[in-house]
Amino acid sequence: MIFISHNGTGVVDIEGISSEESHGYVGKPVVPALLELAECNPSSFICWYHADLKGSIDRENWERIFHHPRIMASYSSNRSQYMGPEIGYVEDTLFIKVNYEVPYPTWQMSSDVGGIHASVVNAYIKNGKKDSNFDYFLNSLAKTVMPEGLFCYSHPHLLKKDFSPIRQKIKTSGFKLFRFVREHYKTSWVLILFFNLLIYQKRIALAPLLYSLFFRSKKRSFQLEEIERNKNKQLTASIDVVIPTIGRKEYLLDVLKDLADQSLKPKRVIIIEQNPDANAESALEYLYNREWPFEIKHHFIHQTGACNARNIALKEIENEWVFLADDDIRFPSDFFHKAFENIYSLKAEAVTISCLRKGQTETAKTARQWISFGSGCSILKTEIAKNTFFSMAFEHGFGEDTDYGMQLRNSGCDVLYLPSPSMLHLKAPIGGFRSKHEFPWDTDKISPKPSPTIMLYKMKYASPQQLRGYKTVLFFKYYSRQSIKNPFKYIAVMNKKWKHSKHWASKLMETE
Repeated sequence: MIFISHNGTGVVDIEGISSEESHGYVGKPVVPALLELAECNPSSFICWYHADLKGSIDRENWERIFHHPRIMASYSSNRSQYMGPEIGYVEDTLFIKVNYEVPYPTWQMSSDVGGIHASVVNAYIKNGKKDSNFDYFLNSLAKTVMPEGLFCYSHPHLLKKDFSPIRQKIKTSGFKLFRFVREHYKTSWVLILFFNLLIYQKRIALAPLLYSLFFRSKKRSFQLEEIERNKNKQLTASIDVVIPTIGRKEYLLDVLKDLADQSLKPKRVIIIEQNPDANAESALEYLYNREWPFEIKHHFIHQTGACNARNIALKEIENEWVFLADDDIRFPSDFFHKAFENIYSLKAEAVTISCLRKGQTETAKTARQWISFGSGCSILKTEIAKNTFFSMAFEHGFGEDTDYGMQLRNSGCDVLYLPSPSMLHLKAPIGGFRSKHEFPWDTDKISPKPSPTIMLYKMKYASPQQLRGYKTVLFFKYYSRQSIKNPFKYIAVMNKKWKHSKHWASKLMETE
């Protein structure tokens, strides 16, 4: 590892190269120095820290944090981000509201302390113009390359626990913010940002808006260094499988057959069969009259709902890994073996795996950080899963998957997406005794907008700016889908629907 010590504008010292070489970098701007070091040392991690934090660097953790070349990590010592909270008006993903207490996925990088592999820097420079501002450069690089398979984190363990934040609080200008949005999002977002600043902060950012139009979107065409995969044919993993099911007898049988054919077989399969008829009996006789190469734990319950069913099963998992599966998927015999090759190579603790319908094409080319979570196509460590449960506030609604994923991330466990191996999602017909769930707001005179479960998710995990930005986009999108064409009347009605949704979301939050 090569360490760049800087004072915010220029290089103070370089560690990891000869003292003679280091002397030649002193006083240089940080970005050119980093680029030169990356070019001259293509197999090294290039790290940086503000000179005021020199005594607080926890070097014992760095080798563990940067365990493969596609990891980029940094940490803001004063818990503020260069782009500022206004970026939330544009992006509503989980990467904006950073949890500074744990390693957390985000493209928002800091010049305070961090590191990146030289090969990533070199690939990025071939495809884009560098910026002289170090913080802008780091954020632009991470934002651009993250979708191509760079794993980016805010990581508190880069520093010792007793560190003192640097006094300098760096935040971008309105001009840099608008430029960043122009370069990394669709052009329409600079207009949405301008509108949101005007409506919610009474700011007329006309000059930054016009300034941003002189820039173009950054191209994405990267070939990052491949991560060495674990090709061990004797690869092992002890796996529990969790499957909630309702009215899909034949489809579930096919899933069990696929599990039985695995070259790397699961140890236990926990099946939660649901039937709302209190007098009904189990329809899954094949669980008992056939021999299976794994233990089957079968629960037959009369309460419907995937959240409740999965939570029952999660309380019983005991092997090292758990596969959360749907009852209507198909997968090849080497599915687990290939999945764990990737999991072990990435040192991942939770992955969602490609699960497409017939005719769909996988667009992802490599493993990457994920903005969601698939409750029917994911593998995760049992030690994490057994302490994380699906929120009953989302039962029968929307968002239980993404909420579960956010619980994982806020505990320090990132969720990665694997485009390979892949599963086929049959999207089987709904079981015959399923019925539409009735929510307490279904009979209200004012229908909530958005759905209260979606609002609940936003209230739990979005920043204030993200929530306002979501409201703006929702209002614009829904306008053409409804009958009120008077814009003033429409806004008045939508504000009532929005307020009603927040009311019910607050009620749901009380049930968690």
